[in-house]
Amino acid sequence: MEKHFTVRLEPLGKKIRVPAGTPLKDILFSYGVEFPCGSKALCGGCRIKVLEGEVSVDTSHRRALEKLGLSDPWRLACRSQVTGDVVLEIGQFDTFILADSTPFRFRPRAGYGIAFDIGTTTLVAQLVNLQSGEVVAVETGVNPQARYGGDVISRIEYAVLQGGADELTRLIREKFSKMTRRLLCKVKEVPPEKILVAGNTVMHHLFCGHDLTPMAAYPFETSHGGECCFTAGELGLPADHTEIVFLPILGSFVGSDILAGILATGMAESEQPVVLVDLGTNGEIVVGNREHILCASTAAGPAFEGTNIRMGMRATTGAISSVMVENGTVRNHIIGNEQARGICGSGLIDAIAVFLEKGDIDLGGRVTTEDERLHLTPQVYLTQKDVRELQLAKSAIASGLQILMEEMGISAGEVKNVFISGAFGTFINLENTRRIGLLKFPEEKIIKMGNTALLGTKMALFEEEEVIRDILEKTVHLSLESNPRFQDIFAENMIFT
Repeated sequence: MEKHFTVRLEPLGKKIRVPAGTPLKDILFSYGVEFPCGSKALCGGCRIKVLEGEVSVDTSHRRALEKLGLSDPWRLACRSQVTGDVVLEIGQFDTFILADSTPFRFRPRAGYGIAFDIGTTTLVAQLVNLQSGEVVAVETGVNPQARYGGDVISRIEYAVLQGGADELTRLIREKFSKMTRRLLCKVKEVPPEKILVAGNTVMHHLFCGHDLTPMAAYPFETSHGGECCFTAGELGLPADHTEIVFLPILGSFVGSDILAGILATGMAESEQPVVLVDLGTNGEIVVGNREHILCASTAAGPAFEGTNIRMGMRATTGAISSVMVENGTVRNHIIGNEQARGICGSGLIDAIAVFLEKGDIDLGGRVTTEDERLHLTPQVYLTQKDVRELQLAKSAIASGLQILMEEMGISAGEVKNVFISGAFGTFINLENTRRIGLLKFPEEKIIKMGNTALLGTKMALFEEEEVIRDILEKTVHLSLESNPRFQDIFAENMIFT
């Protein structure tokens, strides 16, 4: 007879009965424990504390703990199994999910529609009355694929190298179906005529069932860039006559979320040049106007999302989200007003700006203090490596913007507006982004736009197909690394200006 053991989770007070040998990662993801590095034991994001009982540690697990500076009673959930009754303390993270309530112009039409934003981390869907433009209902959730890694690279590795593509497709389609069914309950008599879905290229491929292999190696191209159409029945939904469309992507790592962002910002109709920057798990940049649009992606997101930072985390409970100096003392704002357990991207930018002003970091990014640890609290600190990671991320964005504007033949002074999208962009301090050289534009031109993917997808519910086709025709995707000046520009932008 198979043995079963009890796992108790604190401070939740939750008890779970599971078979012996059950991996803890199969249990804990549903209770808020994150696996940012895709269970590779590299980041420590899944660390748990053993309060009672025993979670055994093999040699590789012990080595990983030592590398992360953790000792008893800490364990990594991604390397642990249930071998007896145990009580665990877990850090439950309340993930911030950004919806949208921005007013927009539209042409009224009968019926309902659903706009669905599939992000790497979070999911948001809004049911829209097409006659009034009113959002009737909202559904949010965490992307269930996140248990296999917090970023798109981890998902690609799991899909291609570990044969997990079908599993990732199943997970996201099931979650999509559950969220959509709850929205459909609000309008049983009048099923939506259309559901439009936006997401980055990896989410597009996984949802649509396309092969990710070409994106796993240079030159990172894809042959599946068009829109994907489904019937409701194919995705397990009861609305027989509802058309479901995943909007087309713009390039290898520039997805339909950015296409929706172009629509949301009005870039394709603007006479003057407009800039859109999405600082999510992948950094996307767009520069253009009604004549011509250029887009590109950069490997910037991991640092801004807290990945690769020693005590980095996403903007969830316990994260330092902003840092300032008051009367000569460093002050932190912590999400949830709890004890700080790490720092998210917006706090990282602030902290670097503060330490630059104090002289604890020089313009080249070198930590000048005797202690290499730059403490924000007794428990939370930055290291020299963290500063370098932020330099690489901010240089990637700044260099991408510089190259795209040079290709367009425009200067910063000619740009009408710079729109910052995504949850991360909502929290950043604009003065500090200028202080570190991330965004080299006058502050009055920079606009925090929020969830442009969701807004643009809602707007697309009211538009004819020609509008999307026009954006696709005038948009060109550029590979930044192919620019002969990229390395020089990148090196110049590493400096904190």
